[in-house]
Amino acid sequence: MTTVSPTPAPVTPAAAPAPAPGMRLRELVFGAACAAAVRAAARLGVADALGEAPATAEELAAAVHAEPLPLRRLLRALSCYGVFQETPDGRFVHTEMSRLLREDDPHSLRYISLWCTEPWTWQAWPLLDDAVRSGGNVFEGVFGKGFFDYLHQDAHESAHVFNRAMTTSSMQSALDVAELLDLTGVSEVADIGGGQGHVLAGLLEKHPEVRGTLLDLPGVAAKADPRLREGGALAARTRIVPGDCREAIPVEADLYIIKNILEWDDESTRRTLHNVMAAARPGARVVVIENLVDDTPSMRFTTAMDLMLLLNVGGAKHTRESLVTRLTDAGLIIGDIRPVNPYLHAFECSVPG
Repeated sequence: MTTVSPTPAPVTPAAAPAPAPGMRLRELVFGAACAAAVRAAARLGVADALGEAPATAEELAAAVHAEPLPLRRLLRALSCYGVFQETPDGRFVHTEMSRLLREDDPHSLRYISLWCTEPWTWQAWPLLDDAVRSGGNVFEGVFGKGFFDYLHQDAHESAHVFNRAMTTSSMQSALDVAELLDLTGVSEVADIGGGQGHVLAGLLEKHPEVRGTLLDLPGVAAKADPRLREGGALAARTRIVPGDCREAIPVEADLYIIKNILEWDDESTRRTLHNVMAAARPGARVVVIENLVDDTPSMRFTTAMDLMLLLNVGGAKHTRESLVTRLTDAGLIIGDIRPVNPYLHAFECSVPG
């Protein structure tokens, strides 16, 4: 009779005391190794190669075309942070975090993981002290041109990763935004600087009586969500307007959505809000959606993004107070401030009547 061996249970370590300050600081200064390990696993496709059954390092190495011993060392390092887990017999299984590195996971963070560890980041991070001294980005000094010019002219693979990361992030938050916003009385919604329009598409799908406009730079607007473009399911209710919201917003709507674009320099933020006020009719709603650096549950994440923005474009993530100040200075009336999900907040505003 053939017997089937049971799947080994993952190792469940006993709760350990918090590391002493000296050990915790050692862990922090080796943080680059952790980030590099996540990047390596994502580029190798280890999470995609690991199925539901435990696998040895040798089996995974064969699947991803790597050497077994170095791969075991990589997996051991990641397991310390809860990315993969080693079983008592030395095989590896998924954890909630390792599944997020899979390409097919609906909440995948694979491209976000790659984006935050792109080659340019390793050249820019060591200059953070210079950025803190000057208050401006260091990117142009290193690469001789602005961040987005560099991406699209000199770093095509990095630009592709950036686009995939932004698309993934937008698609994942679009459902949360559509669930949050009440569109009662709204017939026209405008997504300003809305990228490929995933938020707009989600709202139009949920509200079949609403029409929408997507405004973004020409190169971005040309790659809008297929649902919004000619021949798409939502095309008849959609207008795609190529343009720069910092220059003008030639769109009249009942509701304007501004998501994750008020994090450039202050002048760009001021101009964008001024253009919204110039375009909107009295009483129009303006919903601003941003990450906040003083949002306790996500502060480790948002403060890191804030420092990256300082490095690459001289921008900044907002505190609740700083965003309220900018919205008020623009002339908007601020109403409710509500969480969209664990890392985004929506500021519900209106244009004075």
